[in-house]
Amino acid sequence: MKKDTPTRKIFLFFVTTPLQKTKSFSQYNKKKDCVTYLKPVKMKKVILLFAIVLAATAAKAQFSVGADLVSRYVFRGLDYGNGAALQPTIEYSTGGFAIGAWGSYGLTAGSFTEADLYLSYGFDFGLSLGLTDYYYPGTDWTNFEDKNSAHAIEFNLGYETGGLSLAGNYMLNNSEDNAGAENGTKYFEAGYSFDNLDIFIGAGDGWHSMSGDFEVVNIGIGTSKEIKFSESFSLPVFGQAIVNPNTEQFHIVVGLSL
Repeated sequence: MKKDTPTRKIFLFFVTTPLQKTKSFSQYNKKKDCVTYLKPVKMKKVILLFAIVLAATAAKAQFSVGADLVSRYVFRGLDYGNGAALQPTIEYSTGGFAIGAWGSYGLTAGSFTEADLYLSYGFDFGLSLGLTDYYYPGTDWTNFEDKNSAHAIEFNLGYETGGLSLAGNYMLNNSEDNAGAENGTKYFEAGYSFDNLDIFIGAGDGWHSMSGDFEVVNIGIGTSKEIKFSESFSLPVFGQAIVNPNTEQFHIVVGLSL
């Protein structure tokens, strides 16, 4: 399940809402005028940072692997596929630090695919910081050119206290002609977790909305439970109902964790 918080993958809230791209991300978005807030970061330096951090922590880190099977890939209120998808995760973690890879692979012909890298650090008082490198297979992974980069690099900020979750995301580079994101694109999300129910609302600009303006794009509720088959085996399942006021679409997504 992909989330919008840096404590798992900056991928329902900072998991971005669980769920929600072999077409380029840009094919799903109209050209939009977007103010450039930062100079483009050097993509090779960002990828090198991932590699250095991984090498420095691998010896002490705990390794984990898992996957979600979802009925549809819906991310930040947008539908990226025409059927079920398998979403694997591989992660090293130590203390509050985590670095890993997350992907989404549609199970029907011509489905959307995604393969991301991420790193994050979570503090004891609820704050989390992270970076996510969004990449869509089918394009040249070694392409880091400004405006034509195959990588969209996003800074992620999250905070949790009690049942409240807050998330903020900011795109650091310009990949509008390939990965499909413009420098300075923003997405914010707030949610609250009750005993058996999560609620959330998110808004963003750039590729998140039809016009590129800042709009509410992601409103929903979610829940999860474990189906117990025996004393030693249970299967976690989850579901969400999502409304995107901007695209005027409604989505129902269910999934299970393997």
